[in-house]
Amino acid sequence: MKRLFLLLPVMAFCASVIAQPVMKLAVSEHDFGTFKEEAGKQSFDFVVSNTGNSPLVIQNVVASCGCTTPGWTKEPIQPGTSGKVSAAYDPSGRPGQFTKTLSVYSNADPNAVVLTIKGEVIAHEKTIEELFTFPVGPLRFESNHLAFTNVKKTEKKIRVMQMVNTSQRPVKLEFTQLPPYLTLKTSPEVFKPGQKGIVQGEYDATQNPGAWGNVTDMIKLKINDTIQENVYYYISANLVEDFSSMTKEQLERAPVFLPATTTIDLGKIPGSSLNDVEFKFTNAGKSDLLIRQVKSSCGCTAVQQGPLNQGIKPGQSSSIKATFNSGSYNGKVTKAIFVYTNDPKNSEVILMLNADVQQPGIQK
Repeated sequence: MKRLFLLLPVMAFCASVIAQPVMKLAVSEHDFGTFKEEAGKQSFDFVVSNTGNSPLVIQNVVASCGCTTPGWTKEPIQPGTSGKVSAAYDPSGRPGQFTKTLSVYSNADPNAVVLTIKGEVIAHEKTIEELFTFPVGPLRFESNHLAFTNVKKTEKKIRVMQMVNTSQRPVKLEFTQLPPYLTLKTSPEVFKPGQKGIVQGEYDATQNPGAWGNVTDMIKLKINDTIQENVYYYISANLVEDFSSMTKEQLERAPVFLPATTTIDLGKIPGSSLNDVEFKFTNAGKSDLLIRQVKSSCGCTAVQQGPLNQGIKPGQSSSIKATFNSGSYNGKVTKAIFVYTNDPKNSEVILMLNADVQQPGIQK
């Protein structure tokens, strides 16, 4: 009798261990094959069967990237029945071959299973409007902005941009009132109907001696001898000092721009008030320091061009002064002052101005 009482708990324990779900997949990988980008999202359902003897619960499905959206059967899958794990792949902007995974977490053993989808996306053939986004009359440009990026003050730099004549008549394009440091021309000079060509720009930084850092020019366009009103072609460049010819000895004896601080916090200030700031600095180098240019990020900050090109001696200190007009700002404000120097290791320095502007009667 005692032996029977001992067997009953053992049998109950074994029954509880044996009762468990078993996940069985019809396939664990799916190949979408080759399809066009414009075909849109591609979906596939992985069939999940429970061949165990207790309910199967899919707890979560995690995709390897945001391009794949997972889905799954949320209710418990009873023994002998099936559910699914779905995968939807978005090919938009993703031409080429792909392989993505979905990690399926459940109460089965093992509790994590990896599914795979793959395929190849044929890139969408872009339209004229998509390729040439800036329309000007019968012409379309790739952009309204020709960027020269970094241009050394000793060099000339060339950039080109494609354009196309979308009209049924010949078109001649010209650029008016160009500054002396900028040359713009088209090839061909006259565009036939449907013809593509280029705008070629040349930026001669040696002809723009007073400018440093980011500069922008707005150029008017003339099409078939007619100036296009309210339309501008933007030219930008970041003008930087050329230190490439300096020897090791010259670099060791170079000036060093060392600011006492790069950030000044004005704290709480009233609106429509003028607030003076002063950034002190020292030449910690071994030769004269030149402040090439100082400019602010907006018109609300007026910079006093005091120490420009004065030759600050080694060990000598000076300062950059500015006035911030809080105007109609409300709340926390950050403005930048850009300082350009002949320090080869720190030729562009950004000084930050913070303030908490309090406008009377206005809540943040």
